[in-house]
Amino acid sequence: MARTQRTGIRQVRQDVHERPFLVIWEATRACALVCQHCRADSQTEPHPMQLTTAEGERLLDDIAGFGAPSPMVVISGGDPFERDDLTELIGYGKRRGLSMALAPSVTPKATRERFAEAAAAGAKAISISLDGASAATHDGFRGIDGVYDATLPTCRDIVDLGLRLQINTTVTAQTIHELPEVLRQVIDLQAFLWSVFLLVPTGRGDALSALPADEVEDVLHWLVDVSHYLAVKTTEAPHFRRVVLQRRRAGAVDVAETFGLGPTYRRLRAALDDLLAERDLPTRVPRPPLDINAGRGFVFIDHLGGVYPSGFLPVPGGTLRERTLIDIYRNAPLFQQLRDPAQLGGRCGVCEFRNVCGGSRSRAYGVTGDAFAEEPTCTYQPTGGAVLDAAGAPT
Repeated sequence: MARTQRTGIRQVRQDVHERPFLVIWEATRACALVCQHCRADSQTEPHPMQLTTAEGERLLDDIAGFGAPSPMVVISGGDPFERDDLTELIGYGKRRGLSMALAPSVTPKATRERFAEAAAAGAKAISISLDGASAATHDGFRGIDGVYDATLPTCRDIVDLGLRLQINTTVTAQTIHELPEVLRQVIDLQAFLWSVFLLVPTGRGDALSALPADEVEDVLHWLVDVSHYLAVKTTEAPHFRRVVLQRRRAGAVDVAETFGLGPTYRRLRAALDDLLAERDLPTRVPRPPLDINAGRGFVFIDHLGGVYPSGFLPVPGGTLRERTLIDIYRNAPLFQQLRDPAQLGGRCGVCEFRNVCGGSRSRAYGVTGDAFAEEPTCTYQPTGGAVLDAAGAPT
């Protein structure tokens, strides 16, 4: 597990050059939904060459083989409920001492009984997507009518069963205005964590409108505000860590004025203030963002056994049918380069926050074709000062 220090950023206990903190396994690409942002083309049936039960168990052996502290494992898809051996795989991972979680789709297969079976097998947490505050938005995003109406009771079932609920929300130019109302629903659903995904132009997501850099900055600052009331994380927005450190150093200031934020931040902040006026939400110590990135503490395995630094960075480091996960993660040139900040180009390469941010390598690749290019949605201009650590202090 990660150790929370008195710093702005959480650093994991393990050496990320030796083992990842988080492993995402796309156990199948079969899924009944056709989500607009999906990194891949979902299929109605499992691919005939997807990893078998035995190969899945060998993968879990590999993950356990990294040693203590063992990586966390999320079985995703597609829809993992499309695998008949899902509870068997969860149970096997638990017996190997792994912390197991699921990221299913909300379909007719996502029943209370299936979640109870997953919990009994050893799953501890479930992540569910909620991409809009209304059926029109969410169902339009998911490509199937009725998903929104099924998502809310599904989330309540998950919490009622004693599982930790994480809600994932993708932010696009079309959905950003609904963020405050989605936040309200996340709070009402008693989620333990809100994961906000800044769209990466890959897969079907290439057809959506990502936020421009100035609006990304507005959203990241707003999420710092939200983190005082709800645990928040970002996906494919490591520059959230830079914003957290900047805000900690600035102290109590007029945020919009001090950081030159735009109308999007002001609207989001006003909506948050309205919510706080309505609800007696207790403040909390913000959950520090975790210092991991593509190939640096994080690894993704696709349904065929391809090993990637991230599910949104479609450049494999190898395949499980030829090499072990441990070998690929530690020794594949792509992974080694991604763990070396000196490889970063543009502003990222000279930024004083590069050791604790590094930018989204997936977005850099999706926009420029170069995984080491500067983060396209970061507005920060490096000062040329000393490189900073997780406390925001010069190293």
